[in-house]
Amino acid sequence: MAAGSRTAVYTALGANSLVMVAKFGAFLLTGSGAMLSEGIHSLADVGNQALLAVGLKQAARPADDSHPMGYAREAPIWALISAVGIFFLGCGVTCYHAVHTWLHPQPMTQPGLGIGVLIFALVVEGAALAIAARALTKEAHKDGITLRAYVAEGDDPMGTAVLAEDSAAVLGVLIALGGIGLAQLTGDPRWDSVSSLLIGLLLGVVAIYLIRMNRSLLIGKAPPEAVQERLRRVLDNDPVVERIESFRAVVYGSDSLQLSADLEFDGEEVARRYVATLDLDDTWSKVHSAEDLERFLVDFGDHLIEVLGDEVDRIEERLREVDPDARDVDLEAN
Repeated sequence: MAAGSRTAVYTALGANSLVMVAKFGAFLLTGSGAMLSEGIHSLADVGNQALLAVGLKQAARPADDSHPMGYAREAPIWALISAVGIFFLGCGVTCYHAVHTWLHPQPMTQPGLGIGVLIFALVVEGAALAIAARALTKEAHKDGITLRAYVAEGDDPMGTAVLAEDSAAVLGVLIALGGIGLAQLTGDPRWDSVSSLLIGLLLGVVAIYLIRMNRSLLIGKAPPEAVQERLRRVLDNDPVVERIESFRAVVYGSDSLQLSADLEFDGEEVARRYVATLDLDDTWSKVHSAEDLERFLVDFGDHLIEVLGDEVDRIEERLREVDPDARDVDLEAN
């Protein structure tokens, strides 16, 4: 699992736990619907990030006899559960409360306290967002892509989930501040309900995005085009590979991808590499009859297959050097 994901998840878990307590405390003192929505938002974030932390631990388990490919796909499973939680707990409960407070508006008490807590939340959650963005930017640069491409096309469900949730948290705080401010300026507490509804809809959008992303990972999606091109270039530029018949790369977990390719090898180049290891003068001095020639050719063919196997091993190792995520490489000779 990428180090950036661990940093993002645990930082967000700590920050949102602190902010959640402050928001619910402010709601009890102010009665603000937007503040309650923000408290529910942070509660959903804490619960979901706890699920992501469980997923990090589960996905890091080594392969065993019952799961020879390892447990990397645990990551999108737990991230999917987290996204469903955001949708039902975050979006559903918040939207319900927004409608209820619109129909039964109540004046807000101690608005200054609510605004102060929201500013505190903005600072803490903004810092968590900055840490997550910085950590994931480093991971994106390792793959040779931008942060935007990493989030849109990458294979890191944990880091992407935290970045999306932290972004929504910061935007939600700004919406809540706007709602409370308008409610105070106009004297109409329903602006507080409007901000609550917008926060709920924001959570719904984030949840749907994360559900779609993790569904794609579970089905089996291709890695970013830049990663595929980098791996394909290794095969294209290798002297023993004459042509790539087929090339398939599928992500099966964060930092893990499966690569399979059918290759047409250059038989002449493979043979030359074996011949270069022979003492030809000594070899031919032992060929005196048809039986000797047949024995030599049989031995030559046997060793040629071994050389080809060594070349396949060398190419697979080179692919893993270029992209350490390529943990399962299967090259077939046509």
